Amino acid sequence: MKKLFFVFLVFLASFAGMAQPGFNRVAGSWLGTLDVGVAKMRIGLLVSDSSGTLISKLMSPDQGVMNIRVDKTEFADDTLKIVSKEISASFKGIVTKENDSLKGFFIQGRKFPLTLLRVEKLPELLRPQEPKKPFPYTEEEITFTNDKAGISLSGTLTLPSSGSNFTAVVLVTGSGPQNRDEELLGHKPFLVISDYLTKNGIAVLRYDDRGIGKSKGVFSTATTADFADDAEAAFKFLQHDKRINSGKIGIIGHSEGGLIAPMVASRNKDVAFIVMLAGPGLKGKDILLLQSALIARADSTSENEIKENNKLNKKLYDVAIKEKDDKKAADKMRKLIDDYWNTLSPETIKNIGVDKKALIQSVYQILAPWFRYFISYDPKNVLTKISCPVLALNGSKDLQVPPAENLAAIKKYLTKAGNKDFTVKEFEGLNHLFQHAATGSPSEYINIEETFSPEVLDFLTQWIKKLNSNENN
Repeated sequence: MKKLFFVFLVFLASFAGMAQPGFNRVAGSWLGTLDVGVAKMRIGLLVSDSSGTLISKLMSPDQGVMNIRVDKTEFADDTLKIVSKEISASFKGIVTKENDSLKGFFIQGRKFPLTLLRVEKLPELLRPQEPKKPFPYTEEEITFTNDKAGISLSGTLTLPSSGSNFTAVVLVTGSGPQNRDEELLGHKPFLVISDYLTKNGIAVLRYDDRGIGKSKGVFSTATTADFADDAEAAFKFLQHDKRINSGKIGIIGHSEGGLIAPMVASRNKDVAFIVMLAGPGLKGKDILLLQSALIARADSTSENEIKENNKLNKKLYDVAIKEKDDKKAADKMRKLIDDYWNTLSPETIKNIGVDKKALIQSVYQILAPWFRYFISYDPKNVLTKISCPVLALNGSKDLQVPPAENLAAIKKYLTKAGNKDFTVKEFEGLNHLFQHAATGSPSEYINIEETFSPEVLDFLTQWIKKLNSNENN
């Protein structure tokens, strides 16, 4: 049962504090491994002097987060103490006489022993596809409004360096709080995609999710339906840009964004085309159960454990779908976890890696507005109404949106809609992020240097160009 639930420490993104005498003993680069039970991850710390002030930079390279804000850095009596309010964490360690290690505790909710060793250089994430400025095209910072929600959203519009009346696309991010580059684990997929498309004559608008980056609004209370309203607002913004061909604007969505693209197209007939990059064609509940089993299997979990895990999850999801009262739903779900926990042997409980309290806490995540909406949502209801051209792509090693079942469902519903112009394609060897992968497990994402498959970039671009070519003939 080791893969029953996944627990991640979330590290976010500058760093100041007052230096103390002897700061040269702790100045430099430090690296250690934090063991949180269900995972081990490296923690990096860079301590330096800035005009008599000790400043720190904290990072979690295995999570792809290289800049974590440190609000306080103090060194006195051989003890270094740093505090990061953004991640509600602190580290307190004693430097050895040799100044080669810091031994202490990292505190973030719980207290974890952590030893940092002095190193010459901290890890760097290699991302060779990430484009660097100056770009050979126009880049503009823009703001548009979702009038329905009464919020403004910020993004980047890139336009080819020459020409006019451009074909354009809106990029819509996957689940979770995402910035305009869909940045995760050190990768910036939307930056890579927008760069490639714009260099090939296609204008691109990508934007920060509501409540993220420079966009206004509240992310935590929003559902997929709310994010669809944001995407449609972005689409309408492009329609009013005189440099854009208002009849050739499409929506490209990744993962949850691939759920949103058809939602918008089904109600707005001005959408010229949509692209579903690992966009779900199955019910949310079914996707999550398949996802859980595939990821656990890739991580060598036994079939019996997978079966028991999914049995519990299915019951929890069913309660969240059917019981609309939060308190009643929470009571029923806690009872399910209690009953389940009582069936486990002491050895199994030890192997799970989290305690019962942590499992019960997951109840409140399942009852969050976004999660409730997602597990109840059936894409069939909009896919059977799509008449514009559709491109649906999956990687064969996608463990988050299983390709065979997913693409079959999309094909079935588009056929039922009478759609005469759709392409469904599975790319061999690619994972959910469209990287070339060994197993497809999310644990591989950060260690893969490739951000987005070049062949998919080319296929996507040529598909859009062919649409325009057919329309002009």
